[in-house]
Amino acid sequence: MSRFSVLTMTDAAAERVNAILASQDEPALGVRVGVKKGGCAGMEYTVDLAKEASPTDDRVEKNGARVFIAPEAVLFLLGTQMDYEETVLRSGFVFNNPNQTSACGCGESVELKAADLKSLAEQRAEG
Repeated sequence: MSRFSVLTMTDAAAERVNAILASQDEPALGVRVGVKKGGCAGMEYTVDLAKEASPTDDRVEKNGARVFIAPEAVLFLLGTQMDYEETVLRSGFVFNNPNQTSACGCGESVELKAADLKSLAEQRAEG
């Protein structure tokens, strides 16, 4: 049975992670994604360089790009797709998260609920 991925990456997100790592002076293993309290909606996504791996991190790899997920963020990120987009006004990672219940007007913070593990298990059993 295959392991359920906490997070998936689009090709654009993987390409951007690889570009970020290639531009660094110091070596890094990948990026670490997490969530923290903050912003007007209550929580913000965090994306930082991962200089080392923690045994408690979940790990997602695509096209050579590695994303580590902080353990305290797993329940908030289950089922999330990490994308990267560039528009006229901004460029950055975008998180398509089924656990997001609302977002602030500026798009910098979100309201998240913990994933419904029973529902995820049922969906996985059906699929």
